[in-house]
Amino acid sequence: MNLASLKAFIFDLDGTLVDSLADLATAVNRMLDDNGYPRCPFEMFPRHIGDGMKKLVERALPEDRRDTANVERCAAEYLAHYERCWHDETRVYQGMAATVAALRGRGSRLGMISNKPHRFTVLCGEHFFPAATFEVILGQREGVPRKPDPAAGFEVIRRLGLEPAECAYVGDSGVDMEFGAATGMRRIGVLWGFRGREELVASGAEVLIERPEDLLRDVLPLT
Repeated sequence: MNLASLKAFIFDLDGTLVDSLADLATAVNRMLDDNGYPRCPFEMFPRHIGDGMKKLVERALPEDRRDTANVERCAAEYLAHYERCWHDETRVYQGMAATVAALRGRGSRLGMISNKPHRFTVLCGEHFFPAATFEVILGQREGVPRKPDPAAGFEVIRRLGLEPAECAYVGDSGVDMEFGAATGMRRIGVLWGFRGREELVASGAEVLIERPEDLLRDVLPLT
């Protein structure tokens, strides 16, 4: 795939731009502690993350405590904890800051779409990257379906004034690849994130990259 021919790169956040696993796990387990529920083992979180905040909370709860009312209540408690720890241990992946800067330097348009709540998606984008790095940042918002529904993707593409085929969606999960396909964007799977090669390929990744720097060169498509 000739990546240099693409006009825009739209990124997932957690597991793609930043490693946020520790802070997400801390907030969830503090919520579980408050309610007297068993803690969720750290190794489970890569599978729990990616489908939005309420799904993360639901999956961490005991099976007999996953009714709608309790998930809503515990999600609110989780958010209160995450408010206090969202940037304690979260870090930009090695090489990503330089790669994003290089993409901007060569004229690429950049955006971010996440299933993380919108407020925290914006906070992370503005905290971990220089001002105005991303022209559009969208997280999960009330009334807008989460990925893989294409609504947010169509919104970003429209705001950038581009066609879907001129854009690539870059992510670490099957949800991300399904989202890219639903919007008509090219699909780039990253191998440093929370999921893995098998899920990315099965969900329609066109190329896989091992390092952020790979976004700056042509990558052979999967066959």
